[in-house]
Amino acid sequence: MKAARLQTPRRPVKKPSNNRPKDPVGVYCRVRPLTTSDDACCVEVISNTTIQLHPPDGIKVNRNGEFKEMQYSFKEVFGAFTTQKELFNVVAQPLVEDLIHGKNGLLFTYGVTGSGKTHTMTGSPGDGGLLPRCLDMIFCSIGPFQAKRYVFKPDDKNTMEVQNEVDALLERQKRDAQPTATPKIGSSRQRMDPEFADMITVPEHCKAEGVDEDSVYSLFVSYVEIYNNYLYDLLEEVPPDPIKPKWNSNATPVRNVEFIPPQSKNLREDSNHNMYVAGCTEVEVKSTEEAFEVFWKGQKKRRIANTTLNRESSRSHSVFIIKLAQAPLDADGDNVLQAKDQTTVSQLSLVDLAGSERTTRTKAEGNRLREAGNINQSLMTLRTCIEVLRENQMYGTNKMVPYRDSKLTHLFKNYFDGEGKVRMIVCVNPKADDYEETLLVMRFAEMTQEVEVARPVDKPICGLTPGRRYRNQAFKEELTRKLELRGGPIDGDPKFTEFILQSFAPLPSVELMDANDEYTLPRLIECLEQRQRARHLATEEVKKIVNTIRGMLQDWDSNFSVKENYIQDQQEKLLEKDRIISGQKSETERLEKKIKTLEYKIDILQKTANIYEEDKRTLQHELDERDQKLHRELSDKRRLEQRMQGVVTDTKMKWEKECERRVQAKQLEMQNKLWVKDEKLKQLKAIVAETRMERPEKPERTPRERDQKVQVRSASPPPVPNAPPVRLRHRRSRSAGGERWVDHKPVGSIDIDTVLQPHIPNAITVAVPNEKALAKCDKYILTHQELASDGEIETKLIKGEVFKTRGGGQSVQFTDVEKLKQESPAGTRKRRSSPSAPPPEDTTESEWTDVETRCSVAVEMKAGSSLGPGYQHHAQPKRRKP
Repeated sequence: MKAARLQTPRRPVKKPSNNRPKDPVGVYCRVRPLTTSDDACCVEVISNTTIQLHPPDGIKVNRNGEFKEMQYSFKEVFGAFTTQKELFNVVAQPLVEDLIHGKNGLLFTYGVTGSGKTHTMTGSPGDGGLLPRCLDMIFCSIGPFQAKRYVFKPDDKNTMEVQNEVDALLERQKRDAQPTATPKIGSSRQRMDPEFADMITVPEHCKAEGVDEDSVYSLFVSYVEIYNNYLYDLLEEVPPDPIKPKWNSNATPVRNVEFIPPQSKNLREDSNHNMYVAGCTEVEVKSTEEAFEVFWKGQKKRRIANTTLNRESSRSHSVFIIKLAQAPLDADGDNVLQAKDQTTVSQLSLVDLAGSERTTRTKAEGNRLREAGNINQSLMTLRTCIEVLRENQMYGTNKMVPYRDSKLTHLFKNYFDGEGKVRMIVCVNPKADDYEETLLVMRFAEMTQEVEVARPVDKPICGLTPGRRYRNQAFKEELTRKLELRGGPIDGDPKFTEFILQSFAPLPSVELMDANDEYTLPRLIECLEQRQRARHLATEEVKKIVNTIRGMLQDWDSNFSVKENYIQDQQEKLLEKDRIISGQKSETERLEKKIKTLEYKIDILQKTANIYEEDKRTLQHELDERDQKLHRELSDKRRLEQRMQGVVTDTKMKWEKECERRVQAKQLEMQNKLWVKDEKLKQLKAIVAETRMERPEKPERTPRERDQKVQVRSASPPPVPNAPPVRLRHRRSRSAGGERWVDHKPVGSIDIDTVLQPHIPNAITVAVPNEKALAKCDKYILTHQELASDGEIETKLIKGEVFKTRGGGQSVQFTDVEKLKQESPAGTRKRRSSPSAPPPEDTTESEWTDVETRCSVAVEMKAGSSLGPGYQHHAQPKRRKP
């Protein structure tokens, strides 16, 4: 067996520090004008930071159907009449300044389809958008400091290599000599495409401040799109792969219409943890016209389509990347330093997101439907990443942000991790038809503002002397001027050489014709000595000039050293002030976080107070309704009591008259009966007297016995004077017990004064029950009177038991209900001695012959004279309440 292969341990990835200060994501809002004045508007600009959404007619915002107007705040709101320059100065200009100072930036437009995102980014003829204005500002700032073409050379690892000017020249010659080379992009306005020539006309040129004059710059642009979650390079010369159908094992296309997508670019991470598109074309540009021409070339390849809502709807997310490479000059200020650690690469990504849309409104089918689904899915992933970032920062959680779920979020991962500033422009179409989509966009924008991104780190300061470029140029100019004053430059100038030769003495002839010639050699020696003296004088003069120049240089160096010391002192002071400012900023951030926390708590308390206010209003409304109902019941009760009092008064008067009439009739009847009885007694006496006369043999009874016999047969026996009156005993359920009762008789109760009225000894009679009376008693009785259907008074006796509650009070549990009803008799009884006997009023004196019959009739009449109105006693138990 082979030995197991040892693997090199992976080097731990150095994570960026989280102690850096953070800034919230800047979210701006731009409202586009309505296309026609007839369209209903649902967006209103309240202030320069707030807009208000008005729900259109026919849309239910809340569950209860009430319309509710919502307000949303942004960092700044731009109305319908905002120019492109105003938008650029506020949003994009700070990002361009950061780009020139070596910091990254991300700017993307977000909104519903047809809300003006592409117009904001690109612009229109005669009025360029953010992209051409960014390019113009960059070239206006770095124009005099641009490096020659191919000095900076991009590699495949998202970094830059620096070449010297000779290698750059060879690279240019090599590129120009290639027959398949891309034709050089012209920079003149006459050679530009008239389709976009007016878009880059920017009359208001702006320039960044603080550009490093001792560095050289070079600008590279690239253009990619994200279509159906695939990355494509729009600047490639090779045509894109066609969409091919999938084939099965039988070499026939699959029926479910599945397609093989074109070859997509891959995303990779460089050594600085920045994401980049591997193999993407990067074009070096030297002017605004050249850069925008490259952009327009890729724009023609971008996928757009006609939908119901937008005639030119973007079907992909486009990303235009501006990459700026800069490197410092050497100590002499002539050549570029080729040290890779001194090279700084910063990039600005301008993203035009595709608009979210609903297929029910766009009527998309086929490819358009698949494109819309991928667009909405990528935007949903972006929203999910923002939500997770917000939750991790606000609540201290450590959830994984799903950057890899979409190419869009994966490409911009390093920006949200603290590698640059992030700005978003929310484009809003105020048309009422887009209200629901605009509402979702506003919620996403409001949530995005709460996400904080770490502030980018400043690039390290180069250790070389600042201002060396212009100092070297000034030194060269001064040296040239001095040399010109002394006779011109020495670098191969024939005039200077001729001047030096003319200053020497001419050489004499050196021909020796005779060996004894003593004249030629001494003359030659004298001439050479003159030349030597002239050379020595020239050397001394040159030394003086060199010493003078050296002194000037030393003076300049001393001045520069003094200035450098002064600059160093100022830098130290600036560093000290920076530390103070950083401390103040940290304190400000802490206070801002505290303010945000307090604002969040205030918001929660405000919502809770609103809920309580709503409950209070609801309860107050219910209380008012119950009060009104109670007032109505009280008024109905008063009217019923008044009606009952009127009925009772009328009934009482009626019964009083009826009783008087009956008493008079009864008195008359009794007088007649007494008269008849007297007559009968007289006849009876006469009969008895006749009988005595006919029967003398029988002993006559004594008057006392006769009176006693008559008294025994009398119809109405005399009452016993000393006997107490007999009181009928009525059965009562619980009225006669030994307990103590609370007799509750409301105001207006009528005492009927009958034998059925309960007699409650030791009762506490109250008109309104109170706690003091209930505490002293064990039983409770309520007298309730109402008018029956026949016009009579019906009295109800409602009985209950008093219990003590756990809280120290009393409660009453009703146990029984008794009904007392008074009725009038249907008619008077006819009393006769026998069923066939006539009434007493119709009998004659001769018919009363039988004594027993007459006495029985008298007894019946006497008994009938005591009849009065009858009473009924009804007792009906009531179901106990729990």
